[in-house]
Amino acid sequence: MMTTALWCVLFAGILPVITTGIAKWGPGLDNRHPRDWAGGLTGYRRRAYAAHQNGFEAFPFFAVAVLCALQAGAPQGVVNALAVVVVAARVGYVAAYLADRPTLRSVLWGVGWFGSIAIFASPAWAT
Repeated sequence: MMTTALWCVLFAGILPVITTGIAKWGPGLDNRHPRDWAGGLTGYRRRAYAAHQNGFEAFPFFAVAVLCALQAGAPQGVVNALAVVVVAARVGYVAAYLADRPTLRSVLWGVGWFGSIAIFASPAWAT
């Protein structure tokens, strides 16, 4: 059964592809050498590419946390709620990155990170 938490894992896995699409949207894409090309990006496109990279860095821990919590019998409602918080924080993180709001971006990163930790620890709360 696809729980809300698992749908969140799917969306979180797709989010970095969306951000790289934002980075690539516009003139000058060199798809033969995309990493070299990305190094020359500026403005919101460079920030979108950085958000793309961070999305792939944050995704494994979140996905493993959800899977471990579900396997260990954590309360489904808790895992679902925390997963929604993490995904909302990641979406906000991307928006803050694109808008060049570094302090807000860092706060949202922390919400997502600690949310993943809470998901991982949630089986300990099972009664």
